[in-house]
Amino acid sequence: MGTTLFTINPFFSFCHQPNLPSPLLHPNSFLPKPVSAVHGGQQENPNLSPTLNRRWVLVSGVSLLSSAALGLPKDCLAAVKQGLLAGRIPGLSEPDEQGWRTYRRPDEKSGGHGVGWSPIIPYAFSVPQDWEEVPVSIADLGGTEIDLRFGSSKEGRLFVIVAPVRRFSDVIGEDATIEMVGPPEKVINAFGPEVIGENVEGKVISMSVAEHSGRTYYQFELEPPHVIITATAAGNRLYLFSVTANGLQWKRHYSDLKRIADSFRVV
Repeated sequence: MGTTLFTINPFFSFCHQPNLPSPLLHPNSFLPKPVSAVHGGQQENPNLSPTLNRRWVLVSGVSLLSSAALGLPKDCLAAVKQGLLAGRIPGLSEPDEQGWRTYRRPDEKSGGHGVGWSPIIPYAFSVPQDWEEVPVSIADLGGTEIDLRFGSSKEGRLFVIVAPVRRFSDVIGEDATIEMVGPPEKVINAFGPEVIGENVEGKVISMSVAEHSGRTYYQFELEPPHVIITATAAGNRLYLFSVTANGLQWKRHYSDLKRIADSFRVV
């Protein structure tokens, strides 16, 4: 017995061909179209296990519909596939004249965990163009409050923790500042272990305070491990931006790592 799925054809907007019926010609053009996902052997990939076959049917039947089903040429389908792949790193700009790109957390990106959930105020930072987004899993060992990861095999890696301030204090309301959370020493002692996974005593080699557009940012440099932590607060969230690298990367690319850490802003 087959399973009926429903999907809306998203490709007419940029792959419409003159000889295809326009979706504007009939009001039913925008209604969901049934796609049968039959579990029989003829419509499954024989090289995959039963579990993966079901996933293969869903992916191939819904996300990348065949050219016969859509009536689209192969070059248009290639554009569709490329568009889906490019969307894996939303919010990342084109490189500037120095080869750096700016990431801004998209407004439509889902997120929000734990006590005191609320939509996340977007943040932004800059990275060299070889840095790429790394998928964050629900089972991420770094915790459920890691909102984003980026990495470069050459230079290092970074991640962003976004945590409700109510997890740490019931006194702070919906318009938190990092000063309300505490002075730099209190913040790094309380939240540094969440970033490096161990006590920070004796590891903090520098602390600084900066203000940008009326918001205060604390920054800490730790060794070992080699890490720069930038902390601030906005709305009812605490933001911890961590840039880290191994010893050789730290030695060779410290200026880039510091520039990345300095670029973090809640917008």
